Order: sequence, then structure tokens, then C-alpha cells
Amino acid sequence: MTKTLHAFKFLFTGPLILLLLFVINLMTSPGHWWVQWAALGIGIAWVISLLRVLRAVVLAGGLAALGVYLAKRR
Repeated sequence: MTKTLHAFKFLFTGPLILLLLFVINLMTSPGHWWVQWAALGIGIAWVISLLRVLRAVVLAGGLAALGVYLAKRR
């Protein structure tokens, strides 16, 4: 459960971190784009976090649908 909450938080903080790194790269060395490597790593981590959150949402939706089905069956 805590991994899913951390993944959900990272979906918002990851792009903000990347934006900060982009601004730092732009101010310090505009001719050399080292931020692309950070973007690659953060992008991979962001997609993994997105999949983890989507898995939790699908599981919760499935359990809710099962609960409704069992409640209507009675």
C-alpha cells in the first residue's frame, strides 16, 4: 500500500524535479544537454509508477464491482 502511495506521489513530483533539472541545465550549460539522461531515468521511473498506480486502481475497481455484484445477488 505504501509503495502505491509513493508511486502516486512520484507521478506529480517526477515532472517537477525534471523541470527543475531542465532549468538548472539551461542556466549552467545551455550548449550541453545533460538533462536528457536524467529525463530518461525519471521517465522510466514515472512509467513504472504509473503502471503500479493503474494496477491498484484496476484492483480496487474490480473488488468494488465484485462487492456490488454480490450485494445485488442477495
